[in-house]
Amino acid sequence: MAETGTGDHASNPSWFTPKRLLVIFCVINMLNYVDRGVIASNGVNGSIRTCSESGVCTPGSGIQGDFNLSNFQDGVLSSAFMVGLLVASPIFASLAKSHNPFRLIGVGLSFWTFATAGCGSSFDFWSIAIFRMLVGVGEASFVSLAAPFIDDNAPVTQSQGCGLGMIYVFVSSHMGKSLWNCMVLWILELGKTAWLAMFYMCIPTGIALGYVYGGFVGDRFNWRYAFWSEAFFMLPFAVLGFVMKPLQLKGFAPAESKSKTVGPEPEGPGLSDVNCDVLIGNELMSNNASNRASKSQGAFKRCNQLPRFLIDMKMLLLDKVYVVNVLGYVAYNFVIGAYSYWGPKAGYNIYHMSNADMTFGGITIACGIIGTIAGGYILDCMNATIPNAFKLLSGVTFLGAIFCFISFCLKSLYGFIALFSVGELLVFATQAPVNYVCLHCVRPSLRPLSMAISTVSIHIFGDVPSAPLVGILQDHVNNWRETTLILTSILFLAAGIWFVGVFLNCEDRFNEDCGNQSKRSMATMKPLLEGDEDEMPDNPPEP
Repeated sequence: MAETGTGDHASNPSWFTPKRLLVIFCVINMLNYVDRGVIASNGVNGSIRTCSESGVCTPGSGIQGDFNLSNFQDGVLSSAFMVGLLVASPIFASLAKSHNPFRLIGVGLSFWTFATAGCGSSFDFWSIAIFRMLVGVGEASFVSLAAPFIDDNAPVTQSQGCGLGMIYVFVSSHMGKSLWNCMVLWILELGKTAWLAMFYMCIPTGIALGYVYGGFVGDRFNWRYAFWSEAFFMLPFAVLGFVMKPLQLKGFAPAESKSKTVGPEPEGPGLSDVNCDVLIGNELMSNNASNRASKSQGAFKRCNQLPRFLIDMKMLLLDKVYVVNVLGYVAYNFVIGAYSYWGPKAGYNIYHMSNADMTFGGITIACGIIGTIAGGYILDCMNATIPNAFKLLSGVTFLGAIFCFISFCLKSLYGFIALFSVGELLVFATQAPVNYVCLHCVRPSLRPLSMAISTVSIHIFGDVPSAPLVGILQDHVNNWRETTLILTSILFLAAGIWFVGVFLNCEDRFNEDCGNQSKRSMATMKPLLEGDEDEMPDNPPEP
């Protein structure tokens, strides 16, 4: 047997610690969603050319003005990334079983960097639409694989420390320490849901920063510079995905050990009968056919990908807990997606906000940070379980819908800001619990696919159709107040769907053995960031 040099790797453990991993993934996630806010901001999105009855015309601005887009085409741009995300997410999730997930994230971020730079260089509707699709391809790997990495490395929930943590934050902030730093340090010592809250807090925060950043750059320079800057900031993280020592996910054997294992292992009923088995039968029995065996084993894996993917998909779709959770998330995201895209324009037209980008950006940043962290913190204090997550999801969504609905009924700008802020605070508390359910209602090896299908579903049935549909509704009724009230009422539907989940038989499957990894290899694998993935034995001992 050839020497593997395992000792060299063991002496050089991965640079990542769990906290560094969380911080880096949070920054990447924020950049992803800054891009969403940028293209929706008035500074970048702009306005179409208009002419008054007297014949006086006002030139258009931003993307809509430069390319002379209708409201429908404008809405399509916000949804075009979904094409790439829909196609690429299941592919990346499936590839995680045969390729290192950390390297797949690097590939995706490279696509994202190229695509955002292309958006800034586009010259018409179709060119920017194609680059928006490629942005979705780049985002697909990260949204599928980042959350499972965080879930693996977050500390175990310690609900008894919740009250003491609040005391720590209060006392430390009054001793001269930064309140923000105290909160971050405290959250890092909490459990899994709080870590997920930190990660998903970057979604509303990134969108809000995108509003502000897009408005600033678009008004003072040109909307193209906003996209070019995004690519510049993401480039180091794309490179990092290739140069750093790769990490491993729970439920997945290292790629090196897979490649050294002679003969594939079937992963579900019926897979052993796949015709691909014939490809390797005689070749593996020949002592001088190692190269041919390697090639034929690769052929088996390629043929095995589709049936394995279909079996995994069937398991997800038959999981009632998972389906109910995703259906509620779809209805929720339909509203949030439309808010994020049309919010600044609606606010400008209803309340005549002179700085709608800044106003909505500020509200979303504050409520996104506080609400998302609060949701994770509360679930940890309640004891992070799937039934408790459903209780929290239905409760805060219902209350948030009430506040948001009433806010759009008011004529006072200040009354709207106050009630809408409370509503968003409650609505954003769902981010950590809903993703906690996605990660823990399935076995570890299905988590990337679970996150991928969840992400695809909430976009393809949620915010993707919501932007153009709300645009069509507004073109029909021509009244932004009525449009926003109709849109907000869908939050009540989301609360009702999640309430159904409270009564389901919910089982946390985080510690279940994985279908594609033997118990023997599970026993020999060390924690993700405390050891080295190469320390696993090349070949398991014979029984």
